[in-house]
Amino acid sequence: MKAVPADSRSGRLPRFERRVGAGALLTALPAWLAAGVGWLWHPDPWPTAAALWGGALVATAWLVRRHMRRISYPLHTLSGLLEALREGDYSLRGVQGGVLGDVVYDVNALAERLQQERLAYEESSHLLGKTLAALDSAVFAFDESLRLRLVNPAGQRLLDRSRDQLFGRSADELGFGEWLASPSMRVVSHGFAGGMGRYEIRHAPLRSGGRGGRLLVVNDVGRVLREEERQAWQRLLRVLGHELNNSLAPIRSMAGTLAALLARDPLPDDWRADFQGGVEIIAHRAESLGRFLASYSRLARLPPLQQRSIELGVLVRKVARLEQRLAVQVEEGEAMPLHADPDQLEQALINLVRNAVEAAPAGTVRMRWRREGAHALIEVEDDGPGLPPSDNLFVPFFTTKPGGSGIGLALARQIAEAHDGGVALLPRATGGGALARLWLPCGMDVQPSSSDQRA
Repeated sequence: MKAVPADSRSGRLPRFERRVGAGALLTALPAWLAAGVGWLWHPDPWPTAAALWGGALVATAWLVRRHMRRISYPLHTLSGLLEALREGDYSLRGVQGGVLGDVVYDVNALAERLQQERLAYEESSHLLGKTLAALDSAVFAFDESLRLRLVNPAGQRLLDRSRDQLFGRSADELGFGEWLASPSMRVVSHGFAGGMGRYEIRHAPLRSGGRGGRLLVVNDVGRVLREEERQAWQRLLRVLGHELNNSLAPIRSMAGTLAALLARDPLPDDWRADFQGGVEIIAHRAESLGRFLASYSRLARLPPLQQRSIELGVLVRKVARLEQRLAVQVEEGEAMPLHADPDQLEQALINLVRNAVEAAPAGTVRMRWRREGAHALIEVEDDGPGLPPSDNLFVPFFTTKPGGSGIGLALARQIAEAHDGGVALLPRATGGGALARLWLPCGMDVQPSSSDQRA
């Protein structure tokens, strides 16, 4: 509500208008004094002089009043605009023109900008609220006295309390005082009202309204890990179930056939040949199932790394010579020492080369290596039909090749990640075929051993 001056409440003119009126009267005072002195020295008849003086007085009062209105009205308008801005109403605009036209224009521009900034602030606040509500992480904001001033729905679920029950509580009352005093980026096991689990703790300073505060973010890493573990088990059980069914179904069928054969009386003349064939099928499927389980054990029991100094170029050339089905072309690169497990890295490269050769048995397979930033990059390229349309290429036991084990790519990735690296399969940039990339951290200060140099 607009403030009313004290002079207006008492029925008197505001002080500013009184001063303007007094100033206008003082402006006319010299002319009045001059007229009075002239009249004293040369007096006119009284009726005429009184009429002239009365008319001059009225005209002077009217001009003073008009002058006061012309000055005070724009100022009142400007005062109303500024009062509206102070109260947060940015919709009012003043009519431009007059003696204060430039000032009214600037005030209108200020109101327009404040209105746009307020709209942007409200949109940002709404977006922030929606973002915090959608986060799975619990977010808590504390003021300078470590009292809670903001919490998102995930934080309410974690503490199993409503916003009203949490707002204004201290960090110690909520059980966060020790976490805010300790280093950030920690993983702790803790029990909340909403459940027990492992949580990643992050906190950082913040400032609001010129005052300090603390921001605390609590992530339930246990839930994420459980979800990832559940999906991994689902993928593994799906592949295991498929492979076991492929082996057990013919074994079960053949066992039933042989049991029916033995139940016949008398036995047919060729029962021995049929029985021998059925036993061979059962033995073949059992052997296949044994190989599958051995492959699983090999993938699940990868030994720990035995790292030492190696020369990458020597290892790449050695892997290329091991492939006998196709001459693998090697594009020479710079000398690049690494600190790695040569046996496991060699096995990973053998698997990548084997996949490339099987994809292009009559084509071309190339190997190259180079440095990319802080990593050593090894590429195996073929001109085969390209990658199959599947996202499960690195899933253990998944294969698109008849008779494939489905562990080659999974084992290569596991070995690379054990070295803090990785593996990726990409389509070639030009033409058909695929490109396998394996990267490892570079060892700039590592010198290859003499045994690797003689390899």
